[in-house]
Amino acid sequence: MNHDHVVVQSPAAPAKQLLLLFHGVGDNPVSMGEIGRHFAPLFPEALVVSIGGPAPSGPAPGRQWFSVAGVTEDNRQQRIDDIMPLFIETVRYWQQQSGVDAGATALIGFSQGAIMALESIKAQPGLVSRVIAFNGRFARLPEHVTTATTVHLIHGDEDRVIELSHAVKAEEALTQAGGDVTLDVIEDLGHAIDGRSMQVALDHLRYTVPKRYFDEALSGGKPNDDDIIEMI
Repeated sequence: MNHDHVVVQSPAAPAKQLLLLFHGVGDNPVSMGEIGRHFAPLFPEALVVSIGGPAPSGPAPGRQWFSVAGVTEDNRQQRIDDIMPLFIETVRYWQQQSGVDAGATALIGFSQGAIMALESIKAQPGLVSRVIAFNGRFARLPEHVTTATTVHLIHGDEDRVIELSHAVKAEEALTQAGGDVTLDVIEDLGHAIDGRSMQVALDHLRYTVPKRYFDEALSGGKPNDDDIIEMI
């Protein structure tokens, strides 16, 4: 599959986790790959890949998944829907290449990259195990969700590009629909990722137990050892 990407980390042994990173409008996979370097040392058995958007955006090497020129609340969803099959195909390509299934795959996105990650699990429930959305949003709030994916929303309270209210509404909608979601608000942070938001993301991947495991325990099931080892 031909797409811009940067392999941040490729373990010597077969990968046990897959972390895919997605940048914002006008950014590129090299830049977003620097974010991936924070995750790699904590997940030495993970394949970590930064993915570039398919279309140019502004000065090279800027990329994007969909154009934001003239974007509105009415047309945003259609623009996302038009490119979503390629996004999902890209995720599945790296799952196949790595040999890692959905249960050990995490999508990590910022801004438009977070939008695409969030929308992908709405379009394809169970596509991945975790989504970390830095300063993102849904185009339209989901009405039906699955606990197969744990969503971590991390948002600056001074964001003027994607207002915090979008993350708050997303958390409310996912909770009401019975999903698995956390929301962390970073004080005095605009449309950016800083050390505090990064630490929150790392802590969630390492320590937050997905709701689906509690649900399995209550129903009499129990995750096996492989599930726990591969959990991200």
